[in-house]
Amino acid sequence: MADHLSDIQARKLALRQRIIAARDNLTPSLRTRSSKDIVAQLCGLASYRTARTVLGYLNFGSELASEAWVRQALEDSKRVLLPRVNKASKHLELFEVKDLDGEVAARTYGIREPIIEKCKRFEALGELDLILMPGVAFDREGGRLGYGGGYFDKLLAQLPRRPVLIAGAFAMQVVAEIPQEGTDHKIDWLVTENETIRCNLGRE
Repeated sequence: MADHLSDIQARKLALRQRIIAARDNLTPSLRTRSSKDIVAQLCGLASYRTARTVLGYLNFGSELASEAWVRQALEDSKRVLLPRVNKASKHLELFEVKDLDGEVAARTYGIREPIIEKCKRFEALGELDLILMPGVAFDREGGRLGYGGGYFDKLLAQLPRRPVLIAGAFAMQVVAEIPQEGTDHKIDWLVTENETIRCNLGRE
């Protein structure tokens, strides 16, 4: 069993390194153009339109420009949450953000996170309707490869009900198969610059 898990983790690490390197090689103009198309499609999903409370994330490095999605959610008058890493417990804490320009600052790994003194901590986890999931790679069945910390999977495990899970990624981040462990959660919708993929047929 231990050997099996270590094999999965080794495969994940190799895939993670390969996809991040390839993503880093995309031109800034291509990332910008593709991000705009992806965000527009994400905001067109019925599950997004009907969601009242949403959790997003702020991009760093060569990631999809998820900040545009967060700003659109604010414009659409949704209750917008952003995560903050608790280094002591190694879990995510959620905060409601209303002003991206004044309520977030670079922190863990250089990622912009809510400023505790300026944001209200969100405790009503059962009210979470939709999560925009970050990730390095995805497959068409909803498999997701994160950055290795397990933060979002831990968060999902403690929610009283499962929100709709969506993700945006560049087409080159879609692979044939993501190695899966028991703690991994699959997403419902995946949007690239080329297509919208319904991964989980049981979810709208």
